[in-house]
Amino acid sequence: METSGSYLAVIKVVGVGGGGTNAVNRMVDAGLRGVEFIAANTDAQALQMCDADIKLNIGIDLTKGLGAGANPEVGFGAAAESRDDIKEALKGADMVFVTAGEGGGTGTGAAPVIAEIAKNEIGALTVGVVTKPFEFEGTQRMRQADEGIARLREVVDTLIVIPNEKLLAIVERRTTILEAFREADNVLRQGVQGITDLITIPGLINLDFADVRTIMSDAGSALMGIGTAGGENRAADAAKFAISSPLLEESVEGATGILLNITGGRELGLFEVNEAAEIVQGAADPNANIIFGTVTDESMGDEVRVTVIATGFDHGRHRSSSAPAARRAPAERSDRPRSPREQTDEAARRSRDRLPRADRERSSLEISDDDIDIPPFLR
Repeated sequence: METSGSYLAVIKVVGVGGGGTNAVNRMVDAGLRGVEFIAANTDAQALQMCDADIKLNIGIDLTKGLGAGANPEVGFGAAAESRDDIKEALKGADMVFVTAGEGGGTGTGAAPVIAEIAKNEIGALTVGVVTKPFEFEGTQRMRQADEGIARLREVVDTLIVIPNEKLLAIVERRTTILEAFREADNVLRQGVQGITDLITIPGLINLDFADVRTIMSDAGSALMGIGTAGGENRAADAAKFAISSPLLEESVEGATGILLNITGGRELGLFEVNEAAEIVQGAADPNANIIFGTVTDESMGDEVRVTVIATGFDHGRHRSSSAPAARRAPAERSDRPRSPREQTDEAARRSRDRLPRADRERSSLEISDDDIDIPPFLR
């Protein structure tokens, strides 16, 4: 019998507005584990159809549950009115994702309020994951999106912006409008899951909340790239696709922090993982702090998916290596880098102590320039 004295990070995902609540539904359908889902919307009817654990009908007095009418000021007022309810729903969180489709009323206006509460009042690591409108949605919506993104960037630790227009490069020409919006929701889901899986799925060498916080605390703007490939060189090809992904508005070259998620079936090889990680490492800043984990997911079949979250472009805001003292630390970590022998000893110990794995499991390694003279699979 094993008794657990460890502290598990509390992760909450808040879907704001129509796009955000749709993304939450996608995450629930995908079986995202170890997180609590919250939906916040001014549209009471749409909220009822959401599968979130907690549903917040914000701004009831202001909107009467009828929506924000594509007016971000109404969305802002609705969140301000329901500030106490939002704070109560976020209580106890170590990490909060705020996801929304920018350009409308509720998501654009309410997301910065919710993020500010999460970061400044709850003390959670706060990550925004939002989409920009398709160009066919009009200049007014795009302008509102740009303004909302600028406000949100000021109140989150890290902001990942996914331009919907970039999705046109990765979908078929005959894709319908409905399918295009579903794909946008799906990319929001992948952005959140690419991070949460690294924290919530136990692994041989633990990649914990503190690792993620090191990369994402006060990191500013972030980029996300996703690549999927099959065949003999599947992991390497997926890594190349990820760092050249159409979703990336810029190159990862200037990134000083990178989270790397490599997902595949049980046959995913150690050298495959190492090769993929080296490809991403070669594309990033030479001194970049790169932390990666592998997630085993039987639904991938013979394919491998690589998700890259690149941070540290806003050098003026970039944090020190330690997080603010006000933030709770679910796991204590030594600042001294572990030697390869220490890492393998720890792996062996955890392998003995571990409970049987579920159908998906994660192992991770941290790339260090100090390990350059050891075998590639330990880099």
